[in-house]
Amino acid sequence: METAQTGITVTAEAASHVKELIEENGGTHTHLRLWVAGGGCSGLSYGLALDDNIEEDDEQFQTNDISVLVDAMSLRYLQGATIEYDTEKLGGAFKINNPNAKSGCGCGQSFSAEDEEGGSGKCGGCSGS
Repeated sequence: METAQTGITVTAEAASHVKELIEENGGTHTHLRLWVAGGGCSGLSYGLALDDNIEEDDEQFQTNDISVLVDAMSLRYLQGATIEYDTEKLGGAFKINNPNAKSGCGCGQSFSAEDEEGGSGKCGGCSGS
């Protein structure tokens, strides 16, 4: 595993899957963008996408031969997070382990942080809360 100067780790397996996605898209969308947005059953939700555009407030780092972008606002919630690829789920899925999350949704796509109000705790995307 490589940890970037941002404190975010992308495992080798997750990076390998990102590279496959980039190849499937013909080599376009050459960066993995990671962000946090308001919403989700726990108050905040994660986003991952392939992107070609680097914005002014983005932190960019290289890890395991991929380029990762994180905007400044999201970075404060993601310090120390690890992006993994979970093969336990049907077909495999990216998973974010975030030490800043004080609680989370059963599906792992939503969380609340110490300085944010949580959501309802009811998840429409999973059976947990």
